[in-house]
Amino acid sequence: MGVTYGDLKEWVLALPGTSEVFVDRWSEYTLRAGEKILVIGDSERATATVKASVQDQAELVAGSPDTYARAAYVGRYGWVTVTLANADTGELRRVIEDAWRAAAPKKVVKAYDSAQA
Repeated sequence: MGVTYGDLKEWVLALPGTSEVFVDRWSEYTLRAGEKILVIGDSERATATVKASVQDQAELVAGSPDTYARAAYVGRYGWVTVTLANADTGELRRVIEDAWRAAAPKKVVKAYDSAQA
């Protein structure tokens, strides 16, 4: 159990159409699908902010309050702050892939699914 920012970065960048972008004014890295942000964080922090659906956010926070919390500022949109050392790899990977699926062009998702089959 436990995840690092490096793990998050590896998972996101393995998905088609993704990139890492440093945002100067936040002094943090973002992992993106196209221009849409999926993850905010860096290797120096114990937490990361991850895009989730509002429904997933409620389930994650209720099920693992020591790992997930409603993110500041963007929590109303479903974002969660994840304590990486406590995170379950499979659960967090699913949340990230769901966020990617919602953000990526449908054609890219369909091609990815076809290649995985």
